[in-house]
Amino acid sequence: MKNVLKKLLLKINSMNPTQVMVIGFGALILFGALILNLPVSTKSGESIGFLNALFTATSAVCVTGLIVVDTSTYWNEFGQFVIITLIQVGGLGFMTIATMFSLLTRKKINLRERLLIQESLNQRDLSGLVKLTRYIIIMTFVIEGIGALLLSIVFIPKLGLLNGIWYSLFHSISAFCNAGFDLMSPISGAKYSSLTYFVDNSIINFVISGLIILGGMGFPVLLDIINNKKYSKLNIHSKIVLNTTAILIIIGFLFIFIVEFNNKNTLGMLNIKDKILASIFQSVTLRTAGFNTIDLTLLGESTLFLMLILMLIGASPASTGGGLKTTTVATLFLTVKAFILGKEDIEVYQRRIGSSIIRKSLGIFFIGVTIVLFSTLALKIVNPGFTLLECSFEVISAFATVGLSIGGSPDMTSLGKLLIIILMFLGRVGSLTIFVALLSRSAKVKSKIRYPEGKIIVG
Repeated sequence: MKNVLKKLLLKINSMNPTQVMVIGFGALILFGALILNLPVSTKSGESIGFLNALFTATSAVCVTGLIVVDTSTYWNEFGQFVIITLIQVGGLGFMTIATMFSLLTRKKINLRERLLIQESLNQRDLSGLVKLTRYIIIMTFVIEGIGALLLSIVFIPKLGLLNGIWYSLFHSISAFCNAGFDLMSPISGAKYSSLTYFVDNSIINFVISGLIILGGMGFPVLLDIINNKKYSKLNIHSKIVLNTTAILIIIGFLFIFIVEFNNKNTLGMLNIKDKILASIFQSVTLRTAGFNTIDLTLLGESTLFLMLILMLIGASPASTGGGLKTTTVATLFLTVKAFILGKEDIEVYQRRIGSSIIRKSLGIFFIGVTIVLFSTLALKIVNPGFTLLECSFEVISAFATVGLSIGGSPDMTSLGKLLIIILMFLGRVGSLTIFVALLSRSAKVKSKIRYPEGKIIVG
């Protein structure tokens, strides 16, 4: 046994940080699936089956929120605790958690571990990584603690002290990590109800929305805001993230509010204040959170189509959210804008964006869209009873780690569930792997040979 472990450690040490990241997330998912597959995790005392356990564990670790069984009615307290623990570790990243334990035990963090942290947090250099990790851990627990305290104002009077505290902690962590798991069925009286019972509750709407936005902006942006306080002093990355996030939320809010205003099944029966509240919440949750306060299955097709676009864009780099990322789309938009205006450089906030960043953005965008298109086709083939809209919604929700669903996840075939599991894993780990692959490729020494320019016709 010792020889096997020794060989395994040697094998892991020979891997590059990207490979370790992928294997680490995979191992965490497998470990979570094995625990959730045990009868001790369910209220009925029966095993859920390994495929469904794997689906749930992947959704939790990849902070997605897609489910095949109702979280509150199927899993007991132990199972729910396992799920929220997987969400917390998956949201922060397992290297951040490992660093936290190293700091607590005063263990020295070596160069290899710093490289893994750099990979996990999507940082460019090694300086200040341990300090950044410490700030991230403290910031996360403070934000989640404040969120839980505010949510307890609603949950404790409704559920009692202990249940109220548990519900507050669970939903605060789930919201900040952009996971979308909820325990609302006992309150609403219906399975898969998410936060529809609280559609008119201002505290729930604003607290959950605030946690989603903070979790989706990215830790470097939060630290930049804390350190500099004034918008004018923020770096270019933070400004792009804040502006792009605000624009996307406003677009989603206005579209949902206008298009669904008279839809009796969604906003039509609400008063004007609640219509605004519900529209804002649904727009915010598209940042890859996965909660909803109105029944998504009753939304119009035009609204669902816009949601697909906003979900695919997703959150920001080095955050708890997924998607193609706000900065990727912003870079492509600025590139097109410069092309239309005939500018040679891509400029924003009196800064020039480098060609390597533009190439990476194009690569990430193309690869992401290609995966979504082919996966939608594959899901339609293995689930012929689904419409293309339903297939594309589930695929984008999984790949962008959003977690919103229009009712398809529990009814998928085994092949469909496997495809969604792969997409959730790719959405959490694959985009980072692609980014690093592109980065390493661009970092290589340029060849001394340069071929003559070739002319092709485009457009």
